[in-house]
Amino acid sequence: MNKYAHITEYLKGFLKAEVSKRGFKKVLVGLSGGLDSAVVAVIAHRVFKDELLCVKMPSQYSSQNSLIDADTLCNDFSIRAITASIEPMLSAYEELNPDMDKLRIGNFSSRMRMATIFDISARENALVLGTSNKSELMLGYGTIYGDLACAINPIGDLYKSEIYKLAKYLGVPKAIIDKAPSADLWEGQSDEDDLGYTYAKIDSALRLLVDERLSKEDILKKDIDKEMLEMLIKRVSNNSFKTEMPKIAKMV
Repeated sequence: MNKYAHITEYLKGFLKAEVSKRGFKKVLVGLSGGLDSAVVAVIAHRVFKDELLCVKMPSQYSSQNSLIDADTLCNDFSIRAITASIEPMLSAYEELNPDMDKLRIGNFSSRMRMATIFDISARENALVLGTSNKSELMLGYGTIYGDLACAINPIGDLYKSEIYKLAKYLGVPKAIIDKAPSADLWEGQSDEDDLGYTYAKIDSALRLLVDERLSKEDILKKDIDKEMLEMLIKRVSNNSFKTEMPKIAKMV
């Protein structure tokens, strides 16, 4: 059994056990048309079949190609899906706040999507599965109480570069694998443009920093870009709170 066959079987077992442990039979995945949600959807479908429901939540800023890719995935794998647009909510809030910049719009969009899918989860009596990978989680590249919110995350310990290989093993459509990674928060937005480096380069450095726990000096000896490494160290440190429960003041 190759590495990604083993990972798939492990994640199937993880999902089955964790969902059952919580007393649920159904799961939801927010399907964006991107790589991470596609991988989670395909693995979840292998476990839950028609007890999986994917929810597409486009806004006026969503890429039409992403919606087409999401539909293609669902057709290819016979996955149930519905559409719950956040455009009315987002438009109404923008009218009340005309000074919003792209970052605020992106964060608000992400939180509206989570409010929507968690409401659907209450209606369907289903658990929401997370779709954030290890690279994003380490860098804080996500919206707290937005796309980072979930009940269970099956891919949170897999680097983005590993997600690409897992997607190929699973047979995810080539159009999804080949396109530039994007949270699709505004037109033309690209994860790697925002970060300034490719995920391949980022993951190489993160493995040395996080997994192997090498010092900055030792990492730089391996021809890792200094500016990128300093950016990664700062982001990992500054954004660690996003993966932790809120700190509660203990009364002694």
